[in-house]
Parts: sequence; structure tokens; C-alpha cells
Amino acid sequence: MLDSRADTATTRAAYDDVAELYTDFVKDQLAASPLDRAMLAAFAELVRGKGSGAVADIGCGPGRVTAHLTGLGIDAFGIDLSPEMIRLARQQYPELRFDEGSMENLALGDGTLAGLVAWYSIIHLPPERVPEVLTEFHRVLGAEGHALLAFQATDAPDVVEAFDHKVIRAYRWSPRRLAGLLRAAGFVTVAQLVREPAPGERFQQAYLLVAKDL
Repeated sequence: MLDSRADTATTRAAYDDVAELYTDFVKDQLAASPLDRAMLAAFAELVRGKGSGAVADIGCGPGRVTAHLTGLGIDAFGIDLSPEMIRLARQQYPELRFDEGSMENLALGDGTLAGLVAWYSIIHLPPERVPEVLTEFHRVLGAEGHALLAFQATDAPDVVEAFDHKVIRAYRWSPRRLAGLLRAAGFVTVAQLVREPAPGERFQQAYLLVAKDL
């Protein structure tokens, strides 16, 4: 079921409007970022180490991360708010599964995932709704399942700061603050990385790799 809140609908429409431009803009980003690939590889290795199981790429956009995870030996599928993004993902990767949906109301059973990636996809959520989404992530992950979150960072402790994202208003997070919310939702931190901005980026980029606590 799609989320019908006004801000969610606005975000969906914004990404529908720029879907083809966005797809072209991000298509080579993973190839140019060894640290992004390293975090995804570490996540994939941990998931594989727990045996087989599905991995959801939540906020998958045109499917590039879903496809990359599949190439790392993961049974990955994508979920995105934007019907146009889903259309483009299915067109580019017809062998993979892509579903339209909202991270705030995942159409997935309890404990059904081995892993979950939220690659720059929580950034458009109003900060007060992020704890509920992290609880939803915890719900759909199986025992000791892993989640990887990527987001724009602020180096000020415990700060969430709005910024003018190219598509629609977004928020950058203090890694410490987001890690605290993940702990409160029932996760333990496995690794944290903050890297400096690459050419064309304005902010530090952060990655939190966590596991569902038993």
C-alpha cells in the first residue's frame, strides 16, 4: 500500500518528474566510488555469511544498487515510491524484481528479509518519522539480519539539518544521532564510515552498517 501523506506524494511526484535525468546522473556513481562499493561488498559478505535470503533495496530508484548487489551474489529486489523509477528499473534490469511501495508501510512479512539497504532513501523523510521507519526496518528483517544506510552527514553532534537537495527538500544527519535511533529500534552497530565529499558533492557522506539485535 502506498503512503498517501502529502509530503510523500510530493516526493513521489518530484522523482517521477526527473526520473530519466536522475537515472543518467547516477549511472556511473558506483564505478567512481570505491568506498561506496566497499561498504556494499561488506554488507553482501555479511548477508551471504548468514545463508540465503532476500535483500530489499528500499528507495531503489532506477535499480543500480539492486543490480550491483545481485552481482555480489545477493538475492536482491527493489522498492521505490516513484512509479516512473520502477518503470525505468524494470526496463533496464528486466531479470530483477522491482515493486512500487513506501518504506513507511512495507508490504513484507515480519522477519522475511536477510538484509536491507536504504541507500540515500531516508533523507527525504521528516526527521520525526525516521524512528518509525527504523522500527519498520527491524520488523521485516530476520534474526541477525543486516541493514546498510547511506546518507549525507553533518559533523555537528546530534544534529539533523535540512538542505536543498537537487530533487526535493532533504535532511542530513549526524551519524551519532542516527546510530542512536537505530539502537533504540533494536539494532547494533557493526561499522560506521564517514568520507569527505567527492567532486560535485557538498557534504560528507556517511554509512551505517547495523545488525538486528537478538
